[in-house]
Amino acid sequence: MAGHSQFKNIMHRKGAQDKKKAKIFNKWAREITVAAKSGLPDPEANPRLRNAIQAARADNMPNSRIKSAIEQAMPNAAGASNYDEIRYEGRGPGGVSVIVEALTDNRNRTAAEVRSAFTKNGGTLGETNSVTFMFAKIGLITYPATAASFDAIFEAGVEAGADNVETVDAKHEIITRTEDFLSVKKKFGAPESAGVIWRPNMTVNLDQAQAQELIDLIEALEDSDDVQNVFSNFEVDDAVMERLSA
Repeated sequence: MAGHSQFKNIMHRKGAQDKKKAKIFNKWAREITVAAKSGLPDPEANPRLRNAIQAARADNMPNSRIKSAIEQAMPNAAGASNYDEIRYEGRGPGGVSVIVEALTDNRNRTAAEVRSAFTKNGGTLGETNSVTFMFAKIGLITYPATAASFDAIFEAGVEAGADNVETVDAKHEIITRTEDFLSVKKKFGAPESAGVIWRPNMTVNLDQAQAQELIDLIEALEDSDDVQNVFSNFEVDDAVMERLSA
């Protein structure tokens, strides 16, 4: 019985991982389709598409799925959907600010899902621009601190047109204006991560109960196929995070 139980647990974890992977691929497929529609379907001539493909490959998305997503952007493609880019804003547990970016082919469905996630997890959905003033929208490119010295990264960042370079938590962070992100990224090698994000100007420290509730809110939001990104301005002490992880 113990072996059978262990096997079931392994299969359950594998099923959860496969489900998560499928959701990640669905999100990248939407971004690739929207990016291909926003310009030429050629990644060499379309920086947004090129960035989306690189990020999807970093998450091990198959080339066949990438090709299919690009084809969905073609005129008269079978089963093609038109996606709208929408931003939602609200407050989470402890008064933290939350920004949700979505790509949807059904605004009513997405709004209902986002509102439900907030309501069921101690938050409230707000109006547009109700919390964005607490964030700065930036391009962020990161490398492990072991990849190069700070001086070398800083000099390369200045030459590439970055706004700033910082070393935080054993990572080099190259910060750009949103309009310069793709051109700066192109001048660097393969980063650990890269994207346009909402970085908070100030943070809110949460206790363990609030942090758990916020994690539940973020997981509920990310469970929606329509939601692409979730940003928040929370901060949690290391000791609290260790207890939550345990």
